[in-house]
Amino acid sequence: MIQNPSEQGHARAQYNLGLRYFTGEGIARDDREAIRWFRLAAEQGYAEAQHILGAAYSEGRGVLQDDREAVRWYRLAAEQGNADAQYNLGVSYASGRGVPQDDREAVRWYRLAAEQGHDHAQVAFGKTYATGRGVPRDEVGAVRWFRLAAEQGHAEAQHILGVAYASGRGVSQDNREAARWYRLAAEQGYPKALETLGAGYTDGRGVRPGAVAAAERGGRWISGKLARAVLFGLVGALVGRAAVLGVLDYMRSSESDLDLSEVASAIAPSLPMMVDSETEITAVFGIGDRLTYSMTLINVGPEDVS
Repeated sequence: MIQNPSEQGHARAQYNLGLRYFTGEGIARDDREAIRWFRLAAEQGYAEAQHILGAAYSEGRGVLQDDREAVRWYRLAAEQGNADAQYNLGVSYASGRGVPQDDREAVRWYRLAAEQGHDHAQVAFGKTYATGRGVPRDEVGAVRWFRLAAEQGHAEAQHILGVAYASGRGVSQDNREAARWYRLAAEQGYPKALETLGAGYTDGRGVRPGAVAAAERGGRWISGKLARAVLFGLVGALVGRAAVLGVLDYMRSSESDLDLSEVASAIAPSLPMMVDSETEITAVFGIGDRLTYSMTLINVGPEDVS
């Protein structure tokens, strides 16, 4: 009789079977059954299983939530060089979940994961340098790690790098370079970057004069990813993430340019709004006194940022 490898004690097969139960891939999802297979693999020293078992304890998925047990499994995997576990162990020390809070120990584990190219760890490690938590404050060092994560496409790191260029902290001040990084983060839908990029267009920071002139003239159609990001930023600055996400969801479903009435319909569930004309949207909301803000839609494309 041929046995399933997972039933023969093969740790990798046990881990893979656990993943299938965890995700419901080709099998009915069953978190408890997933945990059973993860544990069998983890007890054989399989690092990926040890990490995911730690994550399950941290989240209380398939097991009772237990931060100390999460840390125990994270540590076993981290000591084998698993970058995800090293990062999560760093988070545990930084937050004091499951272990006594210890910034220096958090930095040690963040560094190990960051040096393996773990983008979340690179951001976390950069933040320790930016704030001086667990290491001497070093803005140049912080930017180095943010850049490594940003170049991997990490949206938060891209936004932080944009902030660094805009403020001249850790790098030479450069509004155009700031706008470039904001744009990369905004195109991934990162809310803070959407707001910042929109603000950049309102005062002309990091964009060519022609783009600002286009904004002043207005236009009926929204063309290109950047112009859409600018609209999102203006909306986001006013009403926050809910309206931005509403627009993003609508934009993702359409490849063509949008009429203002269509844009208004997309935002309507999140924002009281009126379309006064084909070139202007007036958003009305209350923060203390009632405030009316007119947004002129921008008829520009990516070529307007340099």
